[in-house]
Amino acid sequence: MAVLSNLSMATISSCLTLYSLSIIFLLTCLVSGSFGELQRFEHPIKEGGSLNFLVVGDWGRKGLYNQSHVAHQMGKIGEKLDIEFVISTGDNFYDNGLKSANDPVFEESFMNIYTAPSLQKKWYNVLGNHDYRGNVEAQLSPILQQLDSRWVCLRSYVLDADIVDFFFVDTTPFVDKYFTEPGEHTYDWSGTSPRKSYIAKHLEEVQTALKESNAKWKIVVAHHPIRTAGHHRDTEELAEQLLPILEENNVDLYINGHDHCIQHITSTKRQVKNPNGRMEFITSGGGSKAWNGDVQKEKEGLEFYHDGQGFVSIELTPIMAKIVYYDVTGHVMYQFSMYKEQQLHSFT
Repeated sequence: MAVLSNLSMATISSCLTLYSLSIIFLLTCLVSGSFGELQRFEHPIKEGGSLNFLVVGDWGRKGLYNQSHVAHQMGKIGEKLDIEFVISTGDNFYDNGLKSANDPVFEESFMNIYTAPSLQKKWYNVLGNHDYRGNVEAQLSPILQQLDSRWVCLRSYVLDADIVDFFFVDTTPFVDKYFTEPGEHTYDWSGTSPRKSYIAKHLEEVQTALKESNAKWKIVVAHHPIRTAGHHRDTEELAEQLLPILEENNVDLYINGHDHCIQHITSTKRQVKNPNGRMEFITSGGGSKAWNGDVQKEKEGLEFYHDGQGFVSIELTPIMAKIVYYDVTGHVMYQFSMYKEQQLHSFT
């Protein structure tokens, strides 16, 4: 009887813990944003009005394929820049996401790898197609935040950091081939059906959030590229459905992963409300395994491409954005700047 009693108490305690986490998550939703619109989080910036952060994508391989080396350099650069947070562009766990919220892969590919003091900040994540091959709800579970308080992951949301609004967009459900040519892979589409309604609602939410934003800078973060010179080529579904919304609302930067490289493509189209402004496309998908030589060198607007591991840092002030590209050794390969008042661009 004592054994049964102990088991019952343990079960009750576990259930209460899960219930408490669910209540906390629900209250967070109610505080940060109401249902039916993109959930909103706030992140403070430095007193001087500047913001520094790192961007990495396509990383979760238990330290292999130079993931640990990239993490080490991120720690060094993060300390030098005194970063506020890290943004992940998806494909957080290879090859097939997480099996559950208790999957040891979360510890092996995230907690045990990004251990530098400077990286003990919030990680704002989006889901990639490899994450959709696992249990999507596991990555969204508040249990992960109990394991590591850095982890923030929703399908889509807004991060308000005073001078900038980040719009995190769930792009995997947009891509037709995952539905028409699944091949040997299966995807967890729970929570996204019916697909057409999910996409339509998502686009409406993004458009509303962008229109309501009064931030100096507007940055969209997603997994799939709209424009790329890399292996996967342009994501036509996003070019047709999402890009017009971004252009209409004067988005400054579109940041993605998916292609295992780091690159910069500049738009040839001027912003609607600011003829001197234009959108820049940044790929940061070099967090681990990279491809060699798979690049369209004649891609229109291509300013920089590195088919190897690396990551990106971004420094923002009310009038300036400085974007720097690092390789696996922490060497600066390329950088460019944007100046908000004049909307000038400088590439080096």
